[in-house]
Amino acid sequence: MRKLADEAGTLTLRRMHPRDLDEVLELQRRAFAHPWSPELFKREMTHDWSTILLAEDVGPDGRPRILGFLIYWLVHDELHILNLATDPAHRRRGVARALLEKTLADGRAHRCSMATLEVRRSNEPALALYRAFSFRAVGVRPNYYVDEGEDAIVMVADL
Repeated sequence: MRKLADEAGTLTLRRMHPRDLDEVLELQRRAFAHPWSPELFKREMTHDWSTILLAEDVGPDGRPRILGFLIYWLVHDELHILNLATDPAHRRRGVARALLEKTLADGRAHRCSMATLEVRRSNEPALALYRAFSFRAVGVRPNYYVDEGEDAIVMVADL
């Protein structure tokens, strides 16, 4: 667990536990038109190479609430980001930035030489965030997001 100050208070970053599944599924339903299935999340929690990192703070009721998540793989000397989501009600508060900073630090600690990801061509806020972390576009995956027929931009950052 790691605590970070954000614009609204304190964020805690920690690994996802099975008890978090329902709240994470609800968050991603708010964040994405085509969310992952519960089975995909459950499978990611079983792989040694996969991490689901959560960002949470304390809600008005005094209980922890999940504001975002980032799923990544550490495979050999590469970090691959699979999914990043912030609750739409809490965007522009540094949640995604904190998750990305921690993930890249984990990659460096595991001696990864690079980080990769795919991002929707239309997702300008995400593209700007990744560029701020020195990710650069290296290719396009046509029709990667099949439900909308949208291309993905493949991005890479040296670690």
